[in-house]
Amino acid sequence: MANNTNKNHHFPWGHIVGLIFSIALTFLAAGLALYTDLALQTIVILIFILAFLQAAIQLIMFMHIKEGEGGWQVLKMSSAGFMALVIVYGSYWVMTNMH
Repeated sequence: MANNTNKNHHFPWGHIVGLIFSIALTFLAAGLALYTDLALQTIVILIFILAFLQAAIQLIMFMHIKEGEGGWQVLKMSSAGFMALVIVYGSYWVMTNMH
């Protein structure tokens, strides 16, 4: 019982590290987009890579994806990925088919 209460009252170093990494990746993506002379396709690919890294950091550090039952986590991640794909491709489809 004492370990449980002690465990809940420590300084959130993981959250601080996650926040710093997230901010650094955001500034890196903005710097790539604004201050480099790379080709547009290269910039887009690099920003997508940085976005996936930031999503992984946020899932691990803030959403505690490593905690809980494995089967439910896979189901939750699969449904979230499906919803993200529907939103992205649906938005793309709507924007390209507007008259």
